[in-house]
Amino acid sequence: MKFEVTEKGYYGTFGGSYVPETLISNIEELQNKYLKIIDSAAFKKEFLWLLKHYTGRPTPLYYAQRLSEMYGTKILLKREDLCHTGSHKINNTIGQALLAKTLGKKHIIAETGAGSHGVATATVCALLGISCSVFIGEKDIERQQSNVKRMQMLGATVIPAKSGSKTLKDATNEALRYWINNPEDVYYLIGSVFGPHPYPAMVTKFQSVISSEILNQLYQVAGRTIPDYVIACVGGGSNAAGSFYHFLDLPEVKLIGAEAAGHGIVSGMSAATTYLGRPGVIHGCKTLFIQSDDGQIAEAHSISAGLDYPGIGPLHSRLHEIKRAEYIPVTDDEAIKAGLLLAAKEGIIPALESAHALAVLEKKKFERDEVIVICLSGRGDKDLSTYENYN
Repeated sequence: MKFEVTEKGYYGTFGGSYVPETLISNIEELQNKYLKIIDSAAFKKEFLWLLKHYTGRPTPLYYAQRLSEMYGTKILLKREDLCHTGSHKINNTIGQALLAKTLGKKHIIAETGAGSHGVATATVCALLGISCSVFIGEKDIERQQSNVKRMQMLGATVIPAKSGSKTLKDATNEALRYWINNPEDVYYLIGSVFGPHPYPAMVTKFQSVISSEILNQLYQVAGRTIPDYVIACVGGGSNAAGSFYHFLDLPEVKLIGAEAAGHGIVSGMSAATTYLGRPGVIHGCKTLFIQSDDGQIAEAHSISAGLDYPGIGPLHSRLHEIKRAEYIPVTDDEAIKAGLLLAAKEGIIPALESAHALAVLEKKKFERDEVIVICLSGRGDKDLSTYENYN
């Protein structure tokens, strides 16, 4: 596959590993061992067993008939919202937690924005008997109270990030600081296709189960072997990377990432990184991120806590650079409207992250015989108050 990462962790000029000296041994241990472990027969057997019997895979590829009639095309929803814990995040957390256990790590830390990754991490740590701490911004604690309570009930220590914008970026900063100060026996379970090599490649591999299942299910649902479009939301970009993976080398399949444009791309309250970002180093990798004139990380905004991040993963930066994928900005208003529409038409309340992907249906012209697959990355229970209170 020509889009595979290099041995040093690069997608073109993006990616790599930029970490302080205290973490070099942790990263090198991971780089040297992760492929050998996750490709072993014993790991695959346990991972796939848990995906099937604990997560509930395969998730359905659902034909959204009323939505399809409205837009005059064939729309299929990949129902990652039906995974145990309510989002695609559980795929990656099971994989990385098994890896951490094999490496002999005693404590797992994670960062979270919308709370979905935090809940998924707390869940697998409870399952495997590993202690867990989750960093989350104070603003996101207010927005995602139900998920915070779930993490605590599952036994995780929830640590608020009080700096900066008090969102995902700051939670990631705090998790990295903790790891730098406590490198012994601690495993950092990153939730997106971000961070130093091998995290972007590793998370993509664990999430590629999404596109693998789409390929296996498509003919039965739509009478086609490949779709015309695959659409997914992009914050860091884990569900998009997993949805795109098996289609990357099939140029006839158009790939679209929906970015959070907040109040508008140039409003000063946006997270549309492919429009506003430029290359730089953030959170351990070289990628596109929104920054000030002197290279400092800028504040991002999205109504969706999971997309409220000023960068995208290096794989997505590369796909954007060579135009293999198209990245479309979606405002808060457009996402809310799309989420409410899906609830009304199909009886499915999507996470606000997924609502951004659904909003692309208003921005592209599709033919009647085209097949559109949209990754419904998570369920909207956690966002009910935001839907209810949005004006």
